Amino acid sequence: MRRLPVYLLIDCSGSMLGEPIEAVRNGIQTLVSALRQDPHALESAYLSVITFNDKAQQVVPLTELGQFQIPELKASSTTSMGAALALLAERIGNEVAKTTADQKGDWKPIVFMMTDGVSTDELTAGIAAIKKAKIGAFVACAAGPAARTEELQRITDSVVRLDTADSSTITAFFKWVSASIATTSQKIDLTKKDATGLDDLPPPPPEVNVVL
Repeated sequence: MRRLPVYLLIDCSGSMLGEPIEAVRNGIQTLVSALRQDPHALESAYLSVITFNDKAQQVVPLTELGQFQIPELKASSTTSMGAALALLAERIGNEVAKTTADQKGDWKPIVFMMTDGVSTDELTAGIAAIKKAKIGAFVACAAGPAARTEELQRITDSVVRLDTADSSTITAFFKWVSASIATTSQKIDLTKKDATGLDDLPPPPPEVNVVL
């Protein structure tokens, strides 16, 4: 069976402390609960969580929805976004099955990254690594006024913005991520085509502004 790999890259720097990081944790919980009710997603979607602060780490490897455990998220320190991108590319290389002459590999991964700040490490090598990785849709979310959309546009064409990084907007973002995963799992089943960007995802709610 061809899997739909989904990677969540979550900023766990010090500025996410308190309400934002709690909202992210609750958002992931809601997302997993919703997707477990969806037969298409339950069959094909696999989730991984990568966090980044002073370092990047994969806190949940690519896991089927039924087995997924919500990770503990703690906010502290800086924003190593470049390291997170490099780790993402490495994990995709290791975890996503490639198409061979004998069989079709997994679908191209879809990635959702959320940050409320600016990268504190160099992005260039990480961006180069993910450009080489075979990724389908990559959505970067700038949460709140301190996040820089122009920095995220260096990483991907699909950038969205939340005006604030509070529980209501973060919850709205994760509900949309959940709907996006569900829609993609249905579409690939019907069309046999990878999702490549925002046009393949459902329209975002009013709290999630597309950056053009």
